[in-house]
Amino acid sequence: MRARRFASDVRSGVSRWPLNGASSGGTLVAEVSTPLRAGETDPGEVRLIEGKIHNLRLAIARLDGAVVPAGGTFSFWRQLGRASRRAGYVEGRELREGCIIPSVGGGICQLSNALYAAALDAGCDIVERHAHSQLVPGSAAVRGRDATVFWNYVDLRFRPKFELTIRCELDRDRLVARFWSSHDTEAPARAPSIAFDTGEVTAGAASCMSCRQVECIRHRRIHRVKPVGRSAFLLDAYWPEHDVFVASRATPSDMVCVPLDGRRVNLPQYAWTLAGFGSVRQARIETFVRAVRSRRLAGHGAARQRAMLRDAERLARRYARVLPKDAAHVVVMQNLLPYLWSNGFLTGRTFDVLMTSLPMHAIHDVLDAAARMHPSSATLADFRAPCEIVDAERDALERASLVVTPHQEIARRFGARALVLPWNIPVTPQARAPASKSVLFAGTTLGRSGAYEMREAARRSGFTVVLVGERDAECRDFWSGVEVKRVADFGQGLKLAPIVALPAFVEHRPRRLLHALAAGASVIASDACGLAPTNNLTIVATGDGEAFASAIDQGLSASRR
Repeated sequence: MRARRFASDVRSGVSRWPLNGASSGGTLVAEVSTPLRAGETDPGEVRLIEGKIHNLRLAIARLDGAVVPAGGTFSFWRQLGRASRRAGYVEGRELREGCIIPSVGGGICQLSNALYAAALDAGCDIVERHAHSQLVPGSAAVRGRDATVFWNYVDLRFRPKFELTIRCELDRDRLVARFWSSHDTEAPARAPSIAFDTGEVTAGAASCMSCRQVECIRHRRIHRVKPVGRSAFLLDAYWPEHDVFVASRATPSDMVCVPLDGRRVNLPQYAWTLAGFGSVRQARIETFVRAVRSRRLAGHGAARQRAMLRDAERLARRYARVLPKDAAHVVVMQNLLPYLWSNGFLTGRTFDVLMTSLPMHAIHDVLDAAARMHPSSATLADFRAPCEIVDAERDALERASLVVTPHQEIARRFGARALVLPWNIPVTPQARAPASKSVLFAGTTLGRSGAYEMREAARRSGFTVVLVGERDAECRDFWSGVEVKRVADFGQGLKLAPIVALPAFVEHRPRRLLHALAAGASVIASDACGLAPTNNLTIVATGDGEAFASAIDQGLSASRR
């Protein structure tokens, strides 16, 4: 039967339609939504359901965005190809002869069910459709809106009367299929959205995972049941605040991916606490390549930003290759998020995001506003991330269960979905700077660090600016007209200036400010620095140079009393 179907397809020229998922557009003519999980608690069944969701994830990648012309024949199997282990499919639930059995590629009938129901709503001519053998109350089969498939001769085929774009997606708990038409005059009125009680026709059927018919030939095919409810943690650069969160959530059934085991090889930038995880995966090659390339780049600038995006993409791909198929929940660092999302690895799962910066679109908005304030800056407008990465991050953040951050300004943008962590306060000796008209600048000479606001305040009030390091990224004579004293490290600066200031437009890691507060210094910072109100801290609005300069004057007056 498979050979006969293959031969007939060759003769008839059934096509695999190209994908063009850039935009839907036109008129929405059909929408069908079905749940991914139905509340099963048996460990074996849950494992197979997660396998089904993984299979749907792969199938949708070959289907989403398919454009079928008017009169063209859509074939489910011709579009997807065979659902084999070689293609990445795993064991899911399949209904065969009235029983639920583990089967490689099992569960993709939920997709064929949704496509068939959408095809009916869109007024397509049904060329081939096969009903399931089991009718379950409340299912799509009872309504006659199901379509079983079996490679390759039990197929779903339909022919639209107008050009259709097929869009399918998984959110955290549902499969959604939509048909769009670009020909408004030919398309029927939009059909109502259909949400079935179940996307599968398996309820009430005997299951290999729970039945006691051990003499059945299919019983031998069941693999040992692995732990369910697993989570995967996909990490990159070490943050002490996020480390506390990750360590508190780790269980022996969970997996963690890290660039390197930093504690074992004595690399503080990757010193995550890994003791609570059942398995640890490292990306040694990607990390080595990143380190070599990083040494060749300047400390700031567009070239470094582009390199960071490329490195994050490589690391995300490495993690995706080892991401457990049955991991229902993922905790992922923000820089990896857009690549995992755009390639479908987070669909059908819940996920939390460890936020390390503002969303990219928000950073762009802030820098655009700062560039308008300081058009002479060489750094405020030198780089913007590609639109497709920005959009992918925005879409993924809208679907995240939690965003986890110690940064107050980042947390504010996500409301109730934000889990605000306390900043890690370093242990440092008290620094007693002498009363002087000096202010320690806690940033580098960059527009986004508020260097222009700092310079203007110093010119107006005549205080000395204490700078860490010799390099000025904006321009060589940036501090012209300002008395400047340079020091080798931040700790030395704390001994010279009674006030530490950072009027930054963008500051995601205010480590120097935390150090200054722990040392007992007076700190003046913009709200973009993300610190919560505390003693010795004055917070001013981002970009408000007048308020910043006034706070400096008040602080210097108080230090002399």
